[in-house]
Amino acid sequence: MKHITPDYIFETSWEVCNKVGGIYTVLSTRARTLQTAFRDRLCFIGPDVWTETLPPDFIPSTDFADWVAHARKNDNLNVRVGRWDVSGRPLVILVDFKPFLEEKNRIYGDFWMWFGVDSLMAYGDYDEASMFGYASGKVLESFINYHNLGKKKIVAHFNEWMTAFGVCYVKHYLPKVATVFTTHATSIGRSIAGNHKPLYDYLHEYNGDQMAAELNMVARHSIEKIAANISDCFTTVSDITNKECTQLLEKEADVVTPNGFEDDFVPKGVRFSSVRKAARTKLREVAEALLGYELKDNALFISTSGRYEYKNKGIDAFIESLKLLSQRHLSREVVAFILVPAWVHGPRQDLSQKLRTRSHQKKLDNPFCTHALVEPWNDPVMSAIQWFHLTNREHEKVKVIFVPTYLNGSDGIFNRSYYDLLVGFDLTVYPSYYEPWGYTPLESAAFGIPTITTDLSGFGQWVSSLSQSISMGVGVVHRSDYNYHDVVNNISEMIAEYANLSAVDQKTIQFKASAIAKKALWQEFISYYYDAYTIALKKKK
Repeated sequence: MKHITPDYIFETSWEVCNKVGGIYTVLSTRARTLQTAFRDRLCFIGPDVWTETLPPDFIPSTDFADWVAHARKNDNLNVRVGRWDVSGRPLVILVDFKPFLEEKNRIYGDFWMWFGVDSLMAYGDYDEASMFGYASGKVLESFINYHNLGKKKIVAHFNEWMTAFGVCYVKHYLPKVATVFTTHATSIGRSIAGNHKPLYDYLHEYNGDQMAAELNMVARHSIEKIAANISDCFTTVSDITNKECTQLLEKEADVVTPNGFEDDFVPKGVRFSSVRKAARTKLREVAEALLGYELKDNALFISTSGRYEYKNKGIDAFIESLKLLSQRHLSREVVAFILVPAWVHGPRQDLSQKLRTRSHQKKLDNPFCTHALVEPWNDPVMSAIQWFHLTNREHEKVKVIFVPTYLNGSDGIFNRSYYDLLVGFDLTVYPSYYEPWGYTPLESAAFGIPTITTDLSGFGQWVSSLSQSISMGVGVVHRSDYNYHDVVNNISEMIAEYANLSAVDQKTIQFKASAIAKKALWQEFISYYYDAYTIALKKKK
């Protein structure tokens, strides 16, 4: 496809300067590649949800100071302009959407008449998200009109249902602006999976509108479906989510835009060895303090991580695979960490005390969890550990440790960021049931850490043409609605296979994992976005 180059790109997301999920990684890592090409003709628009403090990752600037004053005075827009403090430091506009909440009923009425958006049964965060989308549309209108950009080739790119009101706004008020709408996971598909309904085997039988009514998702589904169908170019992140979109939104993606990444967060050379050694030392130190005995020198450290979606992220499958693993022949000790933020009071005081005094002889009560859970009796991970009789006794070859906190560098136990701990693992496992793309296995591979994932993740499907066996760097387990026990068995088998390899063989596999990750850099995937811009701009000719 011969590309049409936009004069300006404005990209909107709830996660611009607002790190609440994986889309932050998508946008912030892609920013450098786009900013290199477009410089300050690329601008991100995000929500200003901070009143008392400066937004994180936001560097204030005096760029467009005249327009900021104009927008405040003439367009009822309170905006901040600055730089997003990520690689490339692109321009960013943060808009305060809260004043529009007072007008929401009028806005909902207009959008019902213009597009059929059904906001009647809205609840939860729908109002805030919709008003942000609406406000982002007004920001575009104000900026374009003030700078006389009406004749320029402009792409307005909106991410996820939270910005879908922006698509509608631009369609109504700025018809010459080319719109791109990306869903990273359909709201109704995620809800079906989250409600323990079989998604994949019955996908062709589901009606999106009907399921939205059944699951009380009418408002979200309505705006997402409309945005997908009226945008000049509709995209999604993987072939697996495209099937969802085709069935549930009744719109096939115009182009699939897989998620790339930048590997500048991976330390190089001597520093990598140093950081890895420090991470392993910390993992071992915490584990031994919790368990009350010393681990073997050749212990294999493995982990899973992600949001606390017990089934969707495959946490259930990971824990059960550990039980099966304990029954297999293992030539070395396996210590499995579950890095999943939960509801916690804070760090365990008894564990903190042991770490301070370096007195590791006595096993603590509850030698499974590093932080104090608010309701441990209701926690699925702790319940599963008990159900499968994982004991963490010294003679057992498999140990499991739950780390139920955000690894932000100040958790009170590890006091390291997620990446600064990830580098210390030998193997990672991400057996997701619902995973539109899946950054965690890709990040693991980037560190040269072999990983196990499933073909129900976008990344798993993409990588399966490069590697399916753990011996090739990434193990891809086939998963469906009804083969859970096969998944558990295959994961335990792969872990055992890797654990029993020689150090030389493991080193070879680590290099293979790193090589696979390099094939997913943004420089390899950015062309899909240029395809999307071109498709959208062609409709404006």
